[in-house]
Amino acid sequence: MKKLYVIGIGPGGKERMTQEALKALADSEVIVAYTPYLAYVADYIGDKETYTSGMKKEIERCQKAIDFAREGRTTSILSTGDAGLYGMAGPILELLKEDQEVEVQLVPGVTSVFSAAAELGAPIMHDLAIISLSDLMTPWELIQKRVDLAAQGDFVIGLYNPRSKGRPDHLKTAIEIMLKHKSPSTPVGVVKNSGRDNTEKWITSLGDLDYEKVDMLTVLIIGNKASYVDGDRMVTPRGYDL
Repeated sequence: MKKLYVIGIGPGGKERMTQEALKALADSEVIVAYTPYLAYVADYIGDKETYTSGMKKEIERCQKAIDFAREGRTTSILSTGDAGLYGMAGPILELLKEDQEVEVQLVPGVTSVFSAAAELGAPIMHDLAIISLSDLMTPWELIQKRVDLAAQGDFVIGLYNPRSKGRPDHLKTAIEIMLKHKSPSTPVGVVKNSGRDNTEKWITSLGDLDYEKVDMLTVLIIGNKASYVDGDRMVTPRGYDL
């Protein structure tokens, strides 16, 4: 059977790659990835053939990975975090549809919000909504609606792709929407480059968030009404009788 691995490699640091991901890389003859991702797995690919491309070439990479697999070459396509969350798992399966020629194995990875949560304490012990503020694939009006409903429901909210040069005000708008339903004192954990050597983290509040310190490599975790700060840790109680 022709084999295609769709691998979530975690947030980027070697320590948060799974054993399953390492085994899949070792089993592969060809590695397909967004160019910067190869640096994260450089120690594990040796002299394997690689194919890379840049931003907005996701479908091209998926098709190339499928083509390599159809040639009979065991292939891996990489996503940071988990391939099934804003990653390559969906496009690969959509492109293959009912094609039974290629065996697809999905390899889960540590997504950034879980990595960031571990660095902050225990901020997502209760119900969580993960929302990307990137409007490349989703209309901005729909993103705002989802932010509003998640805040109304008092979810802990994890924000991906919060702010870029092309979208400098999306985060500010999202926070203003949340402030209709959440207190300005709600804790916010901020982690930049989670799981990597140059990780930065800090805890602030919904009303005091410094937008200028946030970029596309940052994950934000906004607490619910029960979330609190204990020293340098953010905690959201699960509800145990302690």
